[in-house]
Amino acid sequence: TPHVRTLIAYNTDSQIIATVRSNGVLLAQITPAGGLIPGSSSVVQLDAWNWEDAAYAAKDGIHLNWPSMELPASGNDEGKARRRMEKELEAVEQLFAEAQAYSSNPAPGKTNIKLEAMRGLFNGSQRLYIYTDQAKGILAAVAFSRRYGITPVIVGGSDAWRVTDILKQYNVPVILSEMHRLPSSPFEDGDLPYRLPFLLRQAGVRFCISHPGSWEQRNLPFEAGTAAGYGLTKEEALAAITSSTAEILGIADSTGSLEIGKDATLFISTGDALDMRTNNVEAAFIRGRKIDLDNKQKALYRKFTAKYGQ
Repeated sequence: TPHVRTLIAYNTDSQIIATVRSNGVLLAQITPAGGLIPGSSSVVQLDAWNWEDAAYAAKDGIHLNWPSMELPASGNDEGKARRRMEKELEAVEQLFAEAQAYSSNPAPGKTNIKLEAMRGLFNGSQRLYIYTDQAKGILAAVAFSRRYGITPVIVGGSDAWRVTDILKQYNVPVILSEMHRLPSSPFEDGDLPYRLPFLLRQAGVRFCISHPGSWEQRNLPFEAGTAAGYGLTKEEALAAITSSTAEILGIADSTGSLEIGKDATLFISTGDALDMRTNNVEAAFIRGRKIDLDNKQKALYRKFTAKYGQ
């Protein structure tokens, strides 16, 4: 369902948004989930009256959950898994072939909303975000994208450190997700998820740090801080959640860094923003507009402090 838009489902009245915003997260990509091609994403500003006002970059990309290429060693399960994988890969291949043919016609006689939603992939106005962690999946996803003239963005990328030569050769960026986790394999070093940003930076692969879900993003600065403790400099870690993210999402011309001519989207912390012990966001601005940093959790803290602190 590439034509499904996440933007119209974004609820600006959610109390979660204020808790995320109060820790310095001011822009977010709202992404679809479920199925092979769940829909298109949008980048929003986290202070708005409604989803129309929140839209920062509408329909910035299509999301593809790459079929798992990890098969059981033997037995009936191996055959079932292989048939499932082949069936899903065939479905993705067929859809993209149809979409590419459709996009080559600037004025089709009859509009196909599913294929129309994918037109931007072939003219460069949209990005293809491919979710895969396995090295096999990353290699297959890059090869698939190249056949259609698309430069993909790998999301997840736990095994990206294994295939950095291919990622660098074809300038494929990686959006790392959920750094505070266990290794993907029992044979990997326990601190590999923390060192992954450094390994990609060392190999010359473009990357940024993200966190999936609906409320955990408040901890995003601290995940970058962990990367700073495992090889990255503080400046590189900060870039991994600001300027590098903006470049990968295609919005670096207006945000992501403090430069003349860009939006004044920034926050001020009296402590180290990447350190959970000293982080203290005192003020935040979105496009030059000072925003309210209060939230439900702060209100509850004040309420029960007053009650039990007497």
